[in-house]
Amino acid sequence: MARIFSGRIGSDSQVLNVRTGERERTGNILTMQGKETKGIDEAAAGDIVALAKLKDTATGDTLSDGTRVVRFPPQEFPPAAISFAITSKAKGDEEKVSNALKRLSEEDPAMQLRFDAQTKEMIISGTSQVHVEVILDKMKRRFGVEVELHPPQVPYRETIRRKAQAQGRHKKQTGGRGQFGDCWIEIEPLARGEGYQFEDAIFGGSIPRNFIPAVEKGIVEAMEHGVVAGYPVVDVKVKLYDGSYHTVDSSELAFKIAGSLGWNKAMGLADPVLLEPIMNVEVTAPEENMGDIMGDLSSRRGRPQGSETVGEVQVIRAQVPLVEMLSYAPQLRSMTAGRGSYTMEFDHYEEVPVHLAQKVIEEAAARKKEES
Repeated sequence: MARIFSGRIGSDSQVLNVRTGERERTGNILTMQGKETKGIDEAAAGDIVALAKLKDTATGDTLSDGTRVVRFPPQEFPPAAISFAITSKAKGDEEKVSNALKRLSEEDPAMQLRFDAQTKEMIISGTSQVHVEVILDKMKRRFGVEVELHPPQVPYRETIRRKAQAQGRHKKQTGGRGQFGDCWIEIEPLARGEGYQFEDAIFGGSIPRNFIPAVEKGIVEAMEHGVVAGYPVVDVKVKLYDGSYHTVDSSELAFKIAGSLGWNKAMGLADPVLLEPIMNVEVTAPEENMGDIMGDLSSRRGRPQGSETVGEVQVIRAQVPLVEMLSYAPQLRSMTAGRGSYTMEFDHYEEVPVHLAQKVIEEAAARKKEES
C-alpha cells in the first residue's frame, strides 16, 4: 500500500526508491474496496493505492521522481512488548515457516524475528498478543503453514561465588600410543558483566606452550554448560598455573580434555549459582491505574526506579526479572482496559533467589531428559 503525497503516478511507471537508490517499475495500480481490488490508470496526490510487483521496496520506503528526489523521515514503530517461541505444527515445515516469517517481517517492521542460539528457539515478538496472532493467521492463509506458540525459555547464566583450585588429568592407555594431559587451574569470580578471562601462569615448561591453547579451548567449551543447570558460565577468571606432560602420549586433544575435566571439578568447588536476566521496564498508563500497576510489579519481584507524569499519563520505571515479565502484556491490558503499554530492555544479571533456583534446575533437567 502507498500514499501519494504530491504529483501523479501512472501504471507501468518508473520511480526511484530513495533508500536503495534503485529504480522500480510500478506495474498495475490498484484501489482497495474491502476485499475487492480495481485497477486504475493513474493515481494523484491524496490517493491510497496498492502497487503491484515492486521488487526491492519495504515498508517505510519513499518512492520519488528521479528528477526531484524527496525522502520522508523513517516511520517510528512501537517497540515489541511480547515474545513467543514458535515451533512448526508439521514436522519438516521449519524452513517454510522461517521463509514465511521473513517475508512477513519485511511487510511489518513492528514484528521482530530472531533465533536464540542458547535456547535453540525461534522467537517472534510483537506489540501485543493479538498482533502476533494476526501475523500467524496471515502466514497460515498466505503460505499454508502453521505454528504453535510457547513462552520463550529464559536465558539463565551460571557463575561462581569463591575461588577454587582443581586438577584436570586425562590418561588413557591403549594398545598403541596413549593419551596424557595434566593441568592445574584456579578459578575466581569476576565483577558482574566482566565475562571471562584466562591467565597463563605456566613457568618452567611444566606444560609445553603449544598445548596451552588446547587447555583453554577445553575450558571454554565446558563453560557452555555449567554444573548447576547446564547454562553458560560467565564472569569467571581462570588461571592455568601448573601441570605435566608425556613426551610421547601428550597431545592437544588430551590437554583439551584435561582442561574441561579441571574446569568441571573446580566449578563444583567454587559455590556455583544461577543468574537471571534483569530488565529495565517502563510502563505508561493512566494515573488511576498507578496503584494496581505498582502492586503488580512488586508481586513480580520488581524494584521501583521512580515515576513521572508525562501529559495525561504516568510513566513508571522498575527493574524486574525477565521470567516475571513473560505474561505481563495481557495482565497490563486487563488492569488498564487496554490503555496501558510497556517497554523493556536488558540491564544486567543477578543471582536467582534460592527458593526459586531449585525449580529452574528441575525444569532444565526435565528439558534435557526430553531432548535425549
